[in-house]
Amino acid sequence: MKKLFCYADRYLERSDWRDIAMLKFCLFSLGILAGIRIPAKNRKQAVCVAAAVFAATYIPLMAKFISVILEEEK
Repeated sequence: MKKLFCYADRYLERSDWRDIAMLKFCLFSLGILAGIRIPAKNRKQAVCVAAAVFAATYIPLMAKFISVILEEEK
């Protein structure tokens, strides 16, 4: 667990405001997906938008995080 926190610290050192904003959008859309309380007629549209935002932000964030982990192992 301590190693994971070390990776997270190094990730944040290499991040700029855009990365942090993407992280916030990612977590926000995940929260919408997890706790959706929208009327049934609008639910499908909200789920589609939240899932698209999550996918669009999660992939680049994880790619950068994995590169930080792999950089340490070299």
